[in-house]
Amino acid sequence: MEYGFIRVGAAVPELKVGDCKYNRERIIELINRGEKLKIQILVFPELSLTGYTCGDLFYQSILLEDAKEQLGLIREATRNTNILSIIGMPLNVGNYLFNCAVAIQRGKILAVVPKTHIPNNNGLSEGRWFVSGGISVDDMIFLCGQEVPFGVDLIFKGAKTNANFGIEICEDVMTPIPPSVGQALAGALITFNLSADVEIIGKEEKQRNIIQCQSSRCISGYIYTSAGINESTTDVVFGGHAMICENGKTLCESERLSDKEQLIYTEIDTQRLMSERRKSTIFRDCPRTDFPKYREVGFEIFGYRMDDIKRSISPYPFVPSTQSERNKRCSKIFSIQSAALAKRIRHTSIRRAVLGVSGGLDSTQALLAVVKTFDMLNIKRQNIIAVTMPGFGTTDTTLASSIELAKTLKVDLRIIDIKDACIQHFKDIGQDPLLHNTTYENVQARERTQILMDIANKENGLVIGTGDLSELVLGWCTYNGDHMSMYSVNCGIPKTLIRHLIEWAAGNLIDGDTGRILSKILETPISPELLPPGECGNIKQKTEDIIGPYELHDFFIYHMLGYGANPEKIVFLAFKAFKGKYTREAIKGWLSIFIKRFFSHQFKRSCLPDGPRIGSINLSPRRGLCMPSDAQADSWLFDLDT
Repeated sequence: MEYGFIRVGAAVPELKVGDCKYNRERIIELINRGEKLKIQILVFPELSLTGYTCGDLFYQSILLEDAKEQLGLIREATRNTNILSIIGMPLNVGNYLFNCAVAIQRGKILAVVPKTHIPNNNGLSEGRWFVSGGISVDDMIFLCGQEVPFGVDLIFKGAKTNANFGIEICEDVMTPIPPSVGQALAGALITFNLSADVEIIGKEEKQRNIIQCQSSRCISGYIYTSAGINESTTDVVFGGHAMICENGKTLCESERLSDKEQLIYTEIDTQRLMSERRKSTIFRDCPRTDFPKYREVGFEIFGYRMDDIKRSISPYPFVPSTQSERNKRCSKIFSIQSAALAKRIRHTSIRRAVLGVSGGLDSTQALLAVVKTFDMLNIKRQNIIAVTMPGFGTTDTTLASSIELAKTLKVDLRIIDIKDACIQHFKDIGQDPLLHNTTYENVQARERTQILMDIANKENGLVIGTGDLSELVLGWCTYNGDHMSMYSVNCGIPKTLIRHLIEWAAGNLIDGDTGRILSKILETPISPELLPPGECGNIKQKTEDIIGPYELHDFFIYHMLGYGANPEKIVFLAFKAFKGKYTREAIKGWLSIFIKRFFSHQFKRSCLPDGPRIGSINLSPRRGLCMPSDAQADSWLFDLDT
């Protein structure tokens, strides 16, 4: 297991009802295929060794004995494979017949888990043949010449890994308190479900939602597979639905009603799941007294080193992959920004807003959010004071964009040139104006903030901050300059999402003239414009040339702050996500800059103004990131040097 990944699979084999020999052959074939694909744990459907639809044939001892014989042959045939397989079969224990999952690996039966909840409704009559695994029987049984743990109180614990898992069968997951809940609270990070669900209209979406929600509530991986179309169609059809979910998200899914065998697989990130559980006080503090004391069944993950993973790693984790989802996300973000700012306006009874507009992405997004808020509150847009403050680095392009944007939005535009004020300040503090150092840049940023604050005092308005989440993580803001405001509407939005928000606004919030200007702004390089332009009047100071690509930094933010991935793992994931775009060394270099800036600029985040949380990453010192301003980055950087 590399970086906490474990490769799991779900199989839907061809099947002949009641023909255990044929079913054994198909199961072995799929196990061998799974071995070649480096699958580490593979699950088969409910009663896959006999067929789920055997009916009263389950009363026949010949079927039950044949199933055990074929299980023994599967065990022998897979003795030299590393894969752990979970197979469904009926099993007679004492006077009772159980619907069971049998886990085997390297020629050994590890344990048997019986189904807990036996359905007898909606055309299902399992209670005719099977009893619940909760009935009191021996907790060790003899099977294929082995003494084997048996019961619903079993958890499989990986040696030297975090690949702990539990098993439940079909309807178990549909009960008010599924067995997987107790298993998760006892340490299982993954659940495997052997199922046989009939195919009826509307069932697909319901089943998908159940599996997604269960993986979310348990903060776990959930691997589900169901019997396919080769089951008896006397009264119903089985669809062969298989899916693999992780903490509420579907990673891969089978084709339903396929006439071919199916084998889906991907990786579950156990490190990520453990991190999410550590952070969840609700999960951590949930009472465990209502569940059995679980027995542990040991197993090992053998022999594989994964140099690559199958699961998709998005290079833009904050940006939904489909246009429809992006539209929903953008609409929701604007609604959150507007609701948050509207509350602040109502609370303060201040009906004016003041913000700096530069012709760049962040100030444009903030202005659009303020306009939407004022429209919602039926406050005239003239109460929005948009101040553009050209300085030493302002180009004609961005100045024109800021002026045009303010005019088309019909807000109160004010143009205040800050160059003379900055020159006077240089004289006051003894700064050489030809020395383009940090002081030269920050004087301009603080002059702009002073103007905004003073206008707000004069006009009885609120200064609206424009800085985004990515800049705050990197500390790419001037302390007590653009770092400060009276309310910050963009503080929860990463840079890679801002572009999509503005694109969405162009098509949904405003008219055609403003849309044309927004398109122009989207083409402008990201820059604080604090250094003089180039010889042709173009932007010379490009932020991403200095601190690195924002697409990488947002990727780092998501994986490091989101769930605590270590630098080595982040490099591995980034190299896969941005395949061919960045070398490993380039990623390491930018990640090193990211880590150094993140640690050294916490003092700026410790005193952030109010602003709404938008997504999973929250930097607020009150409800979000709780971190000392003088913590050391050495351990994180060491990971990059080794």
